[in-house]
Amino acid sequence: MNFKIKNISLKQPLLIVALFALLGVLNSCYSFTGSSLTDEKTVQINEFPNNASLVNPALSQQFSTDIQNRFLQRTTLKGTKSNPDILIEGEISDYSITPTTISSNTQTNPAGGVVQQAQNKLTITVKVHYENKVHPDSSFDRTYSDEAAFNSNLSQSDIESQQVKIVTERIINKIFNDIVANW
Repeated sequence: MNFKIKNISLKQPLLIVALFALLGVLNSCYSFTGSSLTDEKTVQINEFPNNASLVNPALSQQFSTDIQNRFLQRTTLKGTKSNPDILIEGEISDYSITPTTISSNTQTNPAGGVVQQAQNKLTITVKVHYENKVHPDSSFDRTYSDEAAFNSNLSQSDIESQQVKIVTERIINKIFNDIVANW
């Protein structure tokens, strides 16, 4: 096959070169990763002990592992145990399961009446100390909390395997965004 290109002027290649030059300038002015961590190289994330009155025995280990994985997998930070640029530590201060009146599930009983299924709410609260040694003005102490409503007929193991994962994932997202995205 022979292809012939007709009517190509000198302006079209110059336009393409100018477009690439503009993209290069924009890329140098703005980081497309959106990370505010530019000079920081190392991070230390200590274990988050569970100091809540109701203790889920696996929560401390799982939360600590999940937050460490989030920072090590989604940033260029390297983990360290000594003299980190960033220190993240804290505690799980509340873990509670309470009945709630919110219900989206209804059933009709044989007598024709409407019966709402009971629901519970899982709430987890985490206190976080974030210390940035490169940019100390970015450091903070904050409390993060989230919750999930679920059907009251879930077993304790279902709550711990499903609902806890949902809530801790949301909390880790908030912490990560506050530190890395700095929105």
